[in-house]
Amino acid sequence: MDLDYALETAIAAAREAGTLLMDGFGREKAIQTKSSATDWVTQFDLAAEALLLDRLRAAFPDHGFIGEEGTAETGRQPYTWYIDPLDGTSNYSHGFPVFCISLALYQGQQPCVGVIYDPVQEECFSAIAGRGASLTGRHGTKALRVSAATELVSSLLATGFPYDAHTSPLDNAAYVARFVKRAFGLRRAGSAALDMAYVAAGRLDGYWEFKVHAWDVAAGILLVQEAGGRVTDIAGQPLALTPQLHVLASNGHIHEAMLAVIGEVSD
Repeated sequence: MDLDYALETAIAAAREAGTLLMDGFGREKAIQTKSSATDWVTQFDLAAEALLLDRLRAAFPDHGFIGEEGTAETGRQPYTWYIDPLDGTSNYSHGFPVFCISLALYQGQQPCVGVIYDPVQEECFSAIAGRGASLTGRHGTKALRVSAATELVSSLLATGFPYDAHTSPLDNAAYVARFVKRAFGLRRAGSAALDMAYVAAGRLDGYWEFKVHAWDVAAGILLVQEAGGRVTDIAGQPLALTPQLHVLASNGHIHEAMLAVIGEVSD
């Protein structure tokens, strides 16, 4: 498998989808709901996924594809693309400029290539397994490296809330309350993929969230790992891509401390 070609193809497709999303940003949306009243999809999510699938299928006809908007195809080769055409749909629909495209290529449970593209900031985060992670933006390309923070009290963390927070007891509120008292600060920007990219870039020191989907974090897992960080489930065990995940990503230095705080609530 030519991973350089896979990365180049994914970046080109993500940038093209980003142009589509920016053309629709600020325009009237046709909003539908999926799993709950706060789980939205727009015509631009659907159009972006169709574009991405068209580009990836043309380049890799034997691969599998799993997309947020319903794509589920098994390939003849042991490679699968995880596609999030618009991570941050609620932000996008409200005109809040924090959203991205996330693409990841896996061989079984092993990440091979990851791309997260933020069309607002024109930032492309990318990684190939075993070869590090990088960020290409308006001022060129640089290697990604997680932060050096070693204490929660000096750490900036991010999290999110599940779509069923209105009805589920696992709404993350108790965990947020604990971390507010321990960390330097918390952020809730509304895009799991960008949260993980920011951990990889050292802009955030850690991130946790419940009930995310594989396409939300598949690319971010590789980015964080290749930037020197650590990704596990919330019990500290290796994270397997399943339909729904509880994820913890950090610079590695504060990982055990974050697990301890989570454990205080979970016990």
